[in-house]
Amino acid sequence: MSLESARGLRASGHHEQVRELLVALAQQRPKDAIVAYETACVHDYLGFEKQAVPFYLAALDLQLPSELRRTAYTGLGSTYRTLGMFAESRATLERGLQEFPEAKEMQVFLAMANHNLGASKSAVESLLTLLVKTTNDPQVRAYARAIEFYAQDLGRTWPDVAAAPLALPDQSP
Repeated sequence: MSLESARGLRASGHHEQVRELLVALAQQRPKDAIVAYETACVHDYLGFEKQAVPFYLAALDLQLPSELRRTAYTGLGSTYRTLGMFAESRATLERGLQEFPEAKEMQVFLAMANHNLGASKSAVESLLTLLVKTTNDPQVRAYARAIEFYAQDLGRTWPDVAAAPLALPDQSP
């Protein structure tokens, strides 16, 4: 049994069989970060989020290669959120963003976790900022400056600046 054979089975859609093989492989090779990562991913894919967590943690602790660490942080942060472990989700995604500050996907999952933690205002603000930075939609781009400005403080209003009602000229004869 090898990681390559598990990957081949996964590519052909035999995910449950892959899960069994990878769990056995992870037991044989407990210090292999890539095996731990692949095992976490297949658990996540099959909806076994709780069982994925220790494999994600092991993969990150075992110094998973950089190209996979980013997805491991995202996967673990997302998994914690789906398990209702919102504080753990936020902490994981924030750690991931320290290592990969350009990881926009982590910013999105962090916004979801922040929303779940009751910080909806900051979640929406961060999503609006991300939207403006990443969209190619010309209609949204046309309002980019305004969206960025409002995203800084969604609760702010300017009631004193609102136009006063227009006075109509006196129409009396």
